[in-house]
Amino acid sequence: MKVTLITGATGGLGKAFAKIYAQNKQNLLLVSKSEDKLKSLKAELENVYGVTADYITADLSDKSEREKVFTYSESKGYFVNNLINGAGFGDRTDFKDMDIDLQIKLVEVNCSALLYFTRVYLTEMLEKNEGHIINIGSLASFVPGPYMCTYHASKAFVLNLGESIAHEIRKTNVKLLTLCPGPFDSGFVEKAGNYWTFKKIKPVSAEKIAKFGYKKSLKGKRIAVYGFMNKLTVFAPRFFSRKFVATISAGTIKKGE
Repeated sequence: MKVTLITGATGGLGKAFAKIYAQNKQNLLLVSKSEDKLKSLKAELENVYGVTADYITADLSDKSEREKVFTYSESKGYFVNNLINGAGFGDRTDFKDMDIDLQIKLVEVNCSALLYFTRVYLTEMLEKNEGHIINIGSLASFVPGPYMCTYHASKAFVLNLGESIAHEIRKTNVKLLTLCPGPFDSGFVEKAGNYWTFKKIKPVSAEKIAKFGYKKSLKGKRIAVYGFMNKLTVFAPRFFSRKFVATISAGTIKKGE
């Protein structure tokens, strides 16, 4: 059975993508840490859209938990023809004050889990010459981020990895999109603590970002940045020094910079 696998499925972009794929009659394999939220989302998607929505709980910062997801999908005979790597989080902390264990966990979720799932599910997609992968990057992928160093570095990894893989598979019918939104409504800000950014930049809805990403994925795009101002933010730094860009970025992340 073909399924769309979505990590971080119970909130933010993950949940928005789950509804879009369900609307388009795609069966789902939902991945998140919260079983209660997964059960609720499964019931909603099946009742409203008439699709099959399976789920598995996993802490994606743990290598064995990531492997558990792959083993489960294999045991069920699923062909993951759509993969949405939506799990991720941030942390607004001065580097000198950071909780190093939390930063390592951030890298495991934002980078290692995304890398793992992209690699293991790509094999069958290429064998069948069919598939779409959406990896969630960020505007942070394009610029340094003082006071959110690890998060920005992790999203730069996502962007560079995605662009490189997309080039390698360009002659196939398998497509990989790196979706790079700016601030959007989700639980991100509460966990990351970057309230200053969200005061300065009005967030958009996760649903708008997901719809945009879904359409760009179907078109086979490699990178998608939502919104004119965000595109300008990505384009403008090429005209300035890296030091100047870091200074401007810091001012959007920490008050008084």
